[in-house]
Amino acid sequence: MVNYNGQIVDDNALYLNGNNRGLLYGDALFETLRVVDGKLIFWEDHYLNLMSSMRILRMEIPMSFTMEFLEEQILMLLPGEQKNNSTKIRITVFRNQGGQYRPESNEVSYIISADLLPNSYYILNEDSYEVELFKDFTVSKNMLSNLKTNNRILNVVGSIYAKENVYHNCLMLNDSKSVVEALNGNIFIVKDNVIKTPPIEDGCIKGITRKKILEILNKIDTYECGEKSISPFELQQADELFITNSISGIQPISKYRKKTFSNTVARDILGKLNAAARFN
Repeated sequence: MVNYNGQIVDDNALYLNGNNRGLLYGDALFETLRVVDGKLIFWEDHYLNLMSSMRILRMEIPMSFTMEFLEEQILMLLPGEQKNNSTKIRITVFRNQGGQYRPESNEVSYIISADLLPNSYYILNEDSYEVELFKDFTVSKNMLSNLKTNNRILNVVGSIYAKENVYHNCLMLNDSKSVVEALNGNIFIVKDNVIKTPPIEDGCIKGITRKKILEILNKIDTYECGEKSISPFELQQADELFITNSISGIQPISKYRKKTFSNTVARDILGKLNAAARFN
């Protein structure tokens, strides 16, 4: 079941509409977040990110789309017992049908879906996690690459490549051959006490967990943190690599080519991220 424009409906009914602009043209945005014990984690950041993305794509934001309204729509989807668990929420906003490349209207509809998660807060996954560079296609260095649009074919093809070659994930490059992000999240690199992540201008997704980690690191003196371009040559020189997103939190990378990595810094930051999530 999903929440479709305020109505709880069977999700199978939604995928039969061949005129959906998200299906036809990728004319859609999405935002994923966690709900833990009925609390939307980092909700204000996710909400503002969604509103900003809608403005960039010239979608008409309904007057009803307040933080309170969308929070109510999310929680309406969760039955009473599920509110006490951890849930993955995806909000998808798409322009209403009509027109071809040029839409007849900028008005939107929305779908909210929910899936149970195994853990209430972020848990460090210490299993083997090997990555490789995905070089077949590159990420463009422009503002559209920062948005979570439905145009994720690069991520899909990259994920198939990873599966075919027995990798857990791949790292993507931009037009300048800098490392931009992983297939499913932002990338951080650790060398000594210096932590780097690519700047938004390099084309990475404007992830909320990325933002929260940067905020955390900028408040402590333990690490020197910065947003700087990352060369592929830096990967094997690093002490740690880790991927961030709103569902997994922090995923340490254990191996890239012949180099293996520790997860000491990732573990430290994950504790701080969980603390920030509890008191947001």
